[in-house]
Parts: sequence; structure tokens; C-alpha cells
Amino acid sequence: MPHLGILAHSTGGAALCFLAYCEEGFRRTGRNEHPDVTLDYIAFGYSMPAWDAGDHASVRATLATSAERLARAGADFFVCPDNTAHMALEVPGPDLPLPGLHIAEVVADQAAAEGRTRVGVLGTKYTMDGPLYPRALGARGIAAEVPDADDRDLVNEVIFTELVNGVISDASRQRYLRVIERLADRGCDAVALVCTEIPLLITPDVSPLPTLDSTRLLARAAYDVAVGERPMPDWRGGPR
Repeated sequence: MPHLGILAHSTGGAALCFLAYCEEGFRRTGRNEHPDVTLDYIAFGYSMPAWDAGDHASVRATLATSAERLARAGADFFVCPDNTAHMALEVPGPDLPLPGLHIAEVVADQAAAEGRTRVGVLGTKYTMDGPLYPRALGARGIAAEVPDADDRDLVNEVIFTELVNGVISDASRQRYLRVIERLADRGCDAVALVCTEIPLLITPDVSPLPTLDSTRLLARAAYDVAVGERPMPDWRGGPR
């Protein structure tokens, strides 16, 4: 079976993706077995100056180093459980050494399968202000809706001051729920949790809208590839 490489760019999301992938093996087989998986992580803090400067090419170079290490470890394909990182992966440049699944396309496929028509997008400020989800959802006839400016600031602040540092606060959960309620009031029929740490804070049982959990959806799609239920991806970075 193909060997999965997890190209990490944030701590909690990568850990959750790894866990979900391994647990998917037990869920489907009833045994503690799953295709081989390797995780490589260059701490995202080293890339934050480049993110703040809009230097996506530098971030891509860092991610490419991880991809090369995954290839040397024997991985056949990769997933990157970090939505914002895909903005850097899409920068034109040399092909990555491994093909990978694109997280926004995995989420958009699920939204389409569920018949969603207007999806709220919660993630980092880079993702909420960026093109990934308007493009991926729009290609499937689905509108992408982001919170207003104040709510975007709130969502981003909680991600970078709490979630990436392992802080899960009920006060922040309630603030996020109010953001989701306002998206529901604007006609959204689902909310995409497209910072991979947000599912640690917002779970389906508390959300006012059905959730599209980018972390677990990516892990399940990766498992499908590894067991032959989904085609091997052919994207090696660059524009979609």
C-alpha cells in the first residue's frame, strides 16, 4: 500500500491529522493497522516572518524541504494539514518530489457531496482573505462566505494566541459559536473549519451549522488513496 507523508506546517493540525489517519484504519478494519505514515515538521514559527511579509516563495521552499525528507523516508504521496500553507504550495516553482492531495479540493468535494450551497469559511486571516476557498467552492457552484472584519480578527487571534499553542478555552469556543451563528444568519448552510486546529475547539455537537472538518476530511481522503479507494494524486505544487 502507498506510504503517506504528512507535510506538517502547524502543530495541532498535523497531530490531529496523524491521529485521525491512524484511527481510520481501526474504524474500517477493526484492527490497529493502517498503511505506513511518516510525518515531517519544520516548526511554522520559522516561516512567520515570511508569511507576514507575503513572501510565499520562501515558505514554499521550507515546505519543499520537508517534502524532500518525506520522499527520502519512502513516502509515495503527501498531505499538508495546514490550509494556509497551500497558498505557498501553489506558488510556481519546481515540482515537489511527491504528489499530494489539495486540502481545499477535498473540503469542496465534501461540501458538494452534501449539497451545500453557501459555506462559511473559518481559518487564519491569510486563508479567509485568500483565494483558496472561493475558488475551490466556486468551481463546484458553492458560494464562500467569510465573517466580517471584526470576526475575522477574532478568529485569527484565537488561532495564533491559543489553538496553535494547545490552549482550548471555553470562552473562545463561545466567541467562535457566535461567529458561526452570524454566518448562519447570512444564509450559510455549513461552516468549513479550514484552520486545521479549529476542530479541536469546535465540534459538530456544539456548532450551530454542520461542520466541514478539513483536518479529518483530509486524513480520510489520504486513507482512501493508501487503500486504493481514491486515485493517487498528481498535483506537485504550483497553481491549481
